Amino acid sequence: MMEDILFETEAKMEEAIENMKKRFTNVRAGRANPAILDGVMVTYYGTSTPLKQLATISIPEARQLMIKPFDKSCLADIEKGIFEANIGLTPNNNGETIILNIPTLTEETRKEYVKQVKQIAEDCRIHLRNVRQEANKDVQKMEEATEDDKKRMSEDVQASINKYNKIVDDLLKEKENELLTV
Repeated sequence: MMEDILFETEAKMEEAIENMKKRFTNVRAGRANPAILDGVMVTYYGTSTPLKQLATISIPEARQLMIKPFDKSCLADIEKGIFEANIGLTPNNNGETIILNIPTLTEETRKEYVKQVKQIAEDCRIHLRNVRQEANKDVQKMEEATEDDKKRMSEDVQASINKYNKIVDDLLKEKENELLTV
């Protein structure tokens, strides 16, 4: 039973870290990254469809994304989907592909993105604390465990949160450096 609580807690904490990593990829660093387009949905034959399912996305240059649809008739729909996603990029339609030029980041924009990244990291820390609190409540509810077992289990949960908070800090520093490097 105690191992189950610890295992479940670790799984939830790992999920929080993965969510944070995914959200980090959506913050632009001035370089082309296909993950920027992950949230773009395109209305294709009346159905909202992820852009990834309608086209190949490649990086012909460091600051450029090229979207080549499988069906050229949906170019206008893809263009509209990119505008509606409000990702801050203007699509250039040349009749066969859509080119997205990634603008260089100004110092002000970089600082704004760093603020966003710090907020994402803080959201992750809050989630980790909530998971810890939930695990500690589950430990205290265990009737068959002794007080020493409960204390040891709470210490194990705390050790887990310390480990995951360190991971959050490391990922945050890495992303900040990426954003602030010109």
